Amino acid sequence: MSELRPLFGNVYAALKRVAESHPVTVSEPAVPVEASVTPDHIVCLEDGRKFKSLKRHLRAMYNMSPEQYRAKWNLPADYPMVAPNYAKTRSELAKAIGLGRTDALRDAA
Repeated sequence: MSELRPLFGNVYAALKRVAESHPVTVSEPAVPVEASVTPDHIVCLEDGRKFKSLKRHLRAMYNMSPEQYRAKWNLPADYPMVAPNYAKTRSELAKAIGLGRTDALRDAA
């Protein structure tokens, strides 16, 4: 047990030196945050590419969840992951086929 104490101290000191020697770099977004949401596209702040839905791209390319993306770029919790016009189109389609209505299920039974 007494042999481990100096080992832990050495490891801690080495890790501290490494952490202090590499300054943290702050990433700059590929586009300004204000310009990242347009009616037809969401622009990825990581690479500047345009998407209708950003969630799949973030997971596939950066292994990042929407929450991690928002945290990295200091975005509000309600920052969209889907282009507004695309969300509207999908909402209208869902309403047209009756998704989310429990009364339709009761009437059919």
